[in-house]
Amino acid sequence: MVDQLTLTPPVLDALRERLPEVATHTIDAVQTGIPAYARGFGEPMGATIENAVQLALAGFFRLASTPSPDGGTPLTPAIEGAYALGRGEARSGRSADALLAAYRVGARVAWREMAATAVSAGADGESIASFAELVFAYIDELSAASVAGHTDEVESTGRVRQRRLDLLAQAILRGEPEESLAAAAERAGWRPPRSLTAVLLPRAQIRPVLAGVSESSLVPSEGTPGLPEERGLVLVADMAGRSRVRLLRLLADRSAIVGPARPWSRARASYQRALRALPLADGPGAVDTEQRLPELVLAADEEAYADLRERALAPLDDLTPAARERLTATLRSWLLHQGRREAVAADLFVHPQTVRYRMGQLREIFGETLDDPTKVRDLILALG
Repeated sequence: MVDQLTLTPPVLDALRERLPEVATHTIDAVQTGIPAYARGFGEPMGATIENAVQLALAGFFRLASTPSPDGGTPLTPAIEGAYALGRGEARSGRSADALLAAYRVGARVAWREMAATAVSAGADGESIASFAELVFAYIDELSAASVAGHTDEVESTGRVRQRRLDLLAQAILRGEPEESLAAAAERAGWRPPRSLTAVLLPRAQIRPVLAGVSESSLVPSEGTPGLPEERGLVLVADMAGRSRVRLLRLLADRSAIVGPARPWSRARASYQRALRALPLADGPGAVDTEQRLPELVLAADEEAYADLRERALAPLDDLTPAARERLTATLRSWLLHQGRREAVAADLFVHPQTVRYRMGQLREIFGETLDDPTKVRDLILALG
């Protein structure tokens, strides 16, 4: 602020009398000159802006009429009002640039009218120069306060929304009822997509992947139940059907595990399947769980699978390890190729007569089992 400003009582009286009119002209100029505010003054926001202008002009008049020995007066009400205005504008979705433009337009109009009033009331050139310096220094302080308020609101709103999105993601992963999830989505300002696909991948890969998927995708915070520490989770929005090919291409070299696409409220199932597929991740490429369903089914209950395998293959227990391994491989190929001897021979790299001989042995060992559809099913699973 300027160190000293001396205005005579007649000048101060003239300025005080013009303040309401100056406020009206300032508001009109902002509404006319700044597109972001063109329609705002018929809404509650209009009253907020009018109050802010009046508070700013009142603060300026106090500053101009009662300077303190150190060159200024406490501006707390006006500064706090400018800060609150910045926060309110951020909540209304208007940018800080629009707000600063409004300050520039308002300052120009207010200065022009107050300067004309001061000159008419007898202010000399030196006083007018000091007056101009005071006006624009004051506007700079108000602008800075409003920008600070705008920034704080944006950051605070971002943190709050991110927290709500995280709570929503955790609720989805817990499998909460759809009504509860819909309410959480509304609180977070999140428009539910048609589907979500759980993707597990190294944490360092999350940000690059997010750049290639929908903004509606969710990234739960660390500490998601069941998730290994070194991996992160992205619930990718709307990558079902043909779009899944694009998702897999995006994840091709990222050591990712891709669950099935599920309706957004049932994405927990996608996450659980991706977790079960973790043991299948044995290289840098993506694991598509849709292509590994048999392995996932067989591994769903490892103890039950071990019992089934032991029971179904029990007739081979009396063989030597070498013979058991040889006949097990032959039986697996014979079942998979539906008894086509030539195909089995090609698969095992043996002569068809060898296949015939081994199958003779297996029929002696298993007896009628190989003709029983239920037993054949168990053998196929056991040898899967």
